[in-house]
Amino acid sequence: MNMAFLNSRTREKIIKNMFFGIALACIITLGLITLFLFMEGVPIFDLVSVKDFVFGMYWYPTSDPPDFGIFPLIVGSVFVTILSATISIPLGVMSALYLAEIAKPKMREIVKPIVELIASLPSVVIGFFGMVIVAPFLQEVFDIPTGLNMFNAALMLAFMSIPTICSISEDAIYSVPNALREASLGLGATKLETIVRVILPASISGVSTAVILGMSRAIGETMVVLMVAGGAAALPQSLFDPVRPLPASIAAEMAEAPFRGDHYHALFATGVVLFIFTFFFNIIADMIAHKYKQTGDATL
Repeated sequence: MNMAFLNSRTREKIIKNMFFGIALACIITLGLITLFLFMEGVPIFDLVSVKDFVFGMYWYPTSDPPDFGIFPLIVGSVFVTILSATISIPLGVMSALYLAEIAKPKMREIVKPIVELIASLPSVVIGFFGMVIVAPFLQEVFDIPTGLNMFNAALMLAFMSIPTICSISEDAIYSVPNALREASLGLGATKLETIVRVILPASISGVSTAVILGMSRAIGETMVVLMVAGGAAALPQSLFDPVRPLPASIAAEMAEAPFRGDHYHALFATGVVLFIFTFFFNIIADMIAHKYKQTGDATL
């Protein structure tokens, strides 16, 4: 079809329908994936109750009889994510504030591409770095039995999340209208007061989006936690105990689980729990972002 012979309204309608079809295909695909996940995970609850599965303390899927308790895996995921967020969010946002408000243009032109390049590093490379460099360092400095532990996993996830948080937050902060900066400085506020009380609140929606994207990557990350978390399906007693987050357990055991067996269905049910966990995290984070969404200069 030659678009040149169509009037503007017809071309617009064709393009609109094309984008609608693409969006609909994406939604249907995601829906089918979700349906498949639940169809393969729900059968395990014929063998074990939801309560025992979620709050069970022992994960021995190959023993006789097997134990399908994923509570230690959930705790490992939550602790690693929280610790990672504690490290990555302040560093990512502060780095973004520096690049957008303090750094000279030449410095920004140098640092910004480097940050975006780090964000594109494959997770297996980061995991390998954690195994070969960070793990021996932690083991020697803190005199612990192994450097493959929860703290190492949190460090590597933070390293993965910081570039994403920094890059998107910097764009959001940089796009704050100059009128707000000038008004604040004109009223006698210092540069620091302007950043903390004007710029950051005005860009909180974009910063929240950056945090959501960064932490979503950390929550669902598989390769890094598989390589550096230690792989122990037990409740951690300290920062330096090995753990096995939910994605690591799925990745490590799926290949050895008999097809359509109890272990197989238990791993898919673990995926369902991870899906629900990330879904509610994104819903809550999105609600926070919309609550503080900037609607114009009059917001402040």
